[in-house]
Amino acid sequence: MKKIGAILSLLLIIALVYYSFFGLTPHYDGDETAPATKFSVDRALQPLSEISKKPHYLGSEGHEEVREFLISELRKLGLDPHIQKGFSLNPESKTLDKPINIIARIKGSGEGKALLLLSHYDSALVPSFGASDAGSGLVTILESVRAFLASREQPKNDIIILFSDAEEIGLDGAKLFVNQHPWAKNVGLVLNFEARGSSGPSNMILETNGGNAALVKEFIEANPDFPVASSLMYSVYKMLPNDTDSTVFREDGDIPSFFFAFIDSHFNYHTANDTFENLSRNSLAHQGSYLLPLLHYFANADLSKLKAKTDDVYVNLPLLKMISYPFSWILPMLILATLLFLFLIFYGLYRRKLNGKTMALGFVPFLLSLIICGLIGLFGWKLILILYPQYAEIQQGFTYNGHWYIAFFVFLSLAITFAIYKKFTKKFNEPSFYVAPLFFWLLINVAVFIILKGAAFFIIPVFFGLLSFFVMLRQERPNLLAMTLLSAPALFIFAPLIQFFPVGLGLKMLVISCVFTLLLFALLWPVFGYYKGKGLLSVLCFLLAIFFFMKAHSKSDFSEERKKPNSLVYYKDADANKTYWLTYDKEIDEWTQRYLGEKPETASNILDEVAYNKYGANFSYAADALEKNIPDFEVILKKDTLVENLRNVMFIIVPKRSVNKIDLYSVESTNFKYLEFNGKRATGLDSIKDYRGTKNNALINYYVSENDSLKVNFSVENDASVSFKVLEYSFDLMTDPQFNISKRPDYTMPKPFVITDAVAVKRTFSVDSLRVKIADTINTNPEIILNDK
Repeated sequence: MKKIGAILSLLLIIALVYYSFFGLTPHYDGDETAPATKFSVDRALQPLSEISKKPHYLGSEGHEEVREFLISELRKLGLDPHIQKGFSLNPESKTLDKPINIIARIKGSGEGKALLLLSHYDSALVPSFGASDAGSGLVTILESVRAFLASREQPKNDIIILFSDAEEIGLDGAKLFVNQHPWAKNVGLVLNFEARGSSGPSNMILETNGGNAALVKEFIEANPDFPVASSLMYSVYKMLPNDTDSTVFREDGDIPSFFFAFIDSHFNYHTANDTFENLSRNSLAHQGSYLLPLLHYFANADLSKLKAKTDDVYVNLPLLKMISYPFSWILPMLILATLLFLFLIFYGLYRRKLNGKTMALGFVPFLLSLIICGLIGLFGWKLILILYPQYAEIQQGFTYNGHWYIAFFVFLSLAITFAIYKKFTKKFNEPSFYVAPLFFWLLINVAVFIILKGAAFFIIPVFFGLLSFFVMLRQERPNLLAMTLLSAPALFIFAPLIQFFPVGLGLKMLVISCVFTLLLFALLWPVFGYYKGKGLLSVLCFLLAIFFFMKAHSKSDFSEERKKPNSLVYYKDADANKTYWLTYDKEIDEWTQRYLGEKPETASNILDEVAYNKYGANFSYAADALEKNIPDFEVILKKDTLVENLRNVMFIIVPKRSVNKIDLYSVESTNFKYLEFNGKRATGLDSIKDYRGTKNNALINYYVSENDSLKVNFSVENDASVSFKVLEYSFDLMTDPQFNISKRPDYTMPKPFVITDAVAVKRTFSVDSLRVKIADTINTNPEIILNDK
């Protein structure tokens, strides 16, 4: 009977872990015949197939096509969409562009605040098809609004639909709407739909300037079926160099948001693999399971009462959906747990179920397992990167076989932990060995209270652990099935986190998975402690670890399904009259080798500047290239005057080819008294700042659309020396006939997050050199075209 109980408890643990993942999302099984008032994945997929036909980054042909398609879809719903267009300058990202937002409105019966539904329609600035990011958000809104209108419900609040532009560049469409559109002043809440991968559960995260208590209460009241949310997620999110359009609404408009994003299959993020076929239907169903009930609820809620001064701890749990409680409870709950822990120790000593020597001994296997598992997670992954250097090409940090590596490290940690505890533990001392895990979990919650209050729900499994501890002190051998059920909250809360951190933050966070595996094992000691076959389980876990490692190894190469990101740029240095092939790749493949050769030169020997990119990547290799006919841009001087010892200059950079991006740098460390780009006043742009974790050396990153020029207006001290460097990019290397670039092999794709498949021209010019040229004619203020340097 004891063996049967142990086997059944182990099977129950496996089932609970499985359900902790399976129960997070709805499961798509075809729903084309769903009632008109329900969200249908099949119906949502129809517009998605059109949206994701081709890349649609700002300024591309596909971008205009997607915009026209979305306008037509809104009109099919009986709405009257309009566009908002204008230059937007973001001082944080140093981006300048001309977003074209798509906006529509469903009029409500009341006069309260409006509900805004938000997603962006531009794809990433590589050949990404944008099916997940954020085509999934667009069709979630379209299908949910269709279902809402089919219910013929008259909303109390106005419902604004905003398909923002230029999110991928610098959240600039959202900035344009929040700061310049008259409707923005009446928005009370934003529901924003995003993606940072192509599968997995959609996480709800809050954006608010104040406390979250009112928002959490209203979200629970709206009662979506599959909430995946915790206060820990937003605490972690705030520490990352990532923003969404919701950030703009919070910072510039003091407007709170719920935003929803799935993050698994992170290797597809911003890549050519973000396709209609690769989007998880379950993830799309999950987005719909959020929006439709929230739309019905917040369309009639009082959106003026969502501000709060206090914060809540919140977490999703099966059956209960979500629980929450105030931050003010954190310390009392921690004190109560500590007092219960101390009471149970004295109670155990009184009943002679515990003794000091054995309790002290219990710290040895716990600490030994913690140290070894932590070191394996930290250095084991570094060793794997040495064995598989090709992983460095995947900048997201999550490889195609990443889930197999997570499984490998988890089962290796379990194998080590079972083996260590087998060596140190003996029969009848199980309660004494539970003191160390409970003590450390209390220490963790003390740290949470001080540093990361959003994770304060970690105390909940500890209370269940204390209850299990009490049962262990009362019974010689507790019922293992009952003890497993008491461990269910720990499994439901922590098992998903073991996967969440390396998926969301990259496989460098496998160390967290290893440590959490040990900590979860320790909480389940009231079950595992009574297993006689710890050695057998250790061997079994080790064999599973080997299996998962071999599985990861079998998928470590690049293939048509697991494409290698590569890059190629043609670079013209107009100052030195030199031309080069450049790449960001660490390893030269057969395609890039055709242009760079077998032994290319290190790029740092040639270049001192690279365009800003999210991960701070630099060109790795360079090789001489044949010179092509690349038309040089013109600089047109419009004004150069002196007023009260301030020199006021205005010039225009006029591209002579179809360009997508112009980066402007100040050669000297110039102190600009005034700086303006295309009529937009710039503040603080003449300094090097961190943005999303990496430095941006440019004065401005101008993303060109509609063939606009870059107009620069500035003032400096009269004796200041002013020179500029321009890097001009066109994303047409693959289509320009004079290059005749061969098609990529099927196992490769353009590298995301960097400018690739581009023709770049660099040139410097000095405004000071113009003084002599304009001296004779300054009274008439002529137009002067400069072609010199």
